[in-house]
Amino acid sequence: MFGKLFRKRFEKEKPQSPVPSGLWVKCESCKALLFRGELESNLMVCPKCGYHFPVPAKERLYMLFDKGDYEELDTELSPQDILGFVDRKPYTQRLKEAQEKTGLKDAVVNAKGEIDGREVLVSCFDFRFMGGSMGSVVGEKVTRNIERAAKEHLPFICITASGGARMQEGVVSLMQMAKTSAALARLEERGVPYISVLTHPTMGGVSASFAFLGDVIVAERGALIGFAGPRVIEQTIRQKLPKGFQRAEFLLEHGLIDMVVERHQLRETLAKLVELLS
Repeated sequence: MFGKLFRKRFEKEKPQSPVPSGLWVKCESCKALLFRGELESNLMVCPKCGYHFPVPAKERLYMLFDKGDYEELDTELSPQDILGFVDRKPYTQRLKEAQEKTGLKDAVVNAKGEIDGREVLVSCFDFRFMGGSMGSVVGEKVTRNIERAAKEHLPFICITASGGARMQEGVVSLMQMAKTSAALARLEERGVPYISVLTHPTMGGVSASFAFLGDVIVAERGALIGFAGPRVIEQTIRQKLPKGFQRAEFLLEHGLIDMVVERHQLRETLAKLVELLS
């Protein structure tokens, strides 16, 4: 009886936790509880197991360029719902939600800056924007940066994190595979280096086009890289896949990529590659 009378009072007087929300992060790999400040100072890499957390495009660019300084390019491009596509919700609504969530107009950021004193052009994907999917704007921005690299004779770096083609744009999305690949062929004719950096995950139409056309293909540790996902492949061939299948280390072992690099070493590695290829 007394419990019923005073329960509401006790609940109201329950002290609030002194720890602000978001101060701690749980590692998706080893499940360790990590202090966010320590994790950020470690470039979003788990200090316990080395798991590489996903990084937003602009944060990655800040890590990459000298003093974090860069010029953002092609900011005027915005996606359009050219097909009037509707699945569980209209494509226009999905775009609006992704733009509000990320502060970006689409899934790629184009940038120009210096790495160890050498000027480069970079296209960087942001997986938070509809899974980094490639639509007409993504293809156009990557193509523009490739063409800019050819014209200015500057090394081009593309950092991918994508689930593949954007189904809401249908065949227009698939056309971006040919469009970007053709631009890279012209870049190669000019003798301008292209370095592809594959981060977790790089799948579908992105991996089937420009992501694997680099003069040097670099991958972050543990990144999932392929076309169809492991679960789809297992269901199709009805066989169990090898352990670590489609991970960066597996691809390196089988000669599909050139190197696997820890995030702490990525900037230094890219600087050396730019110097050698230039």
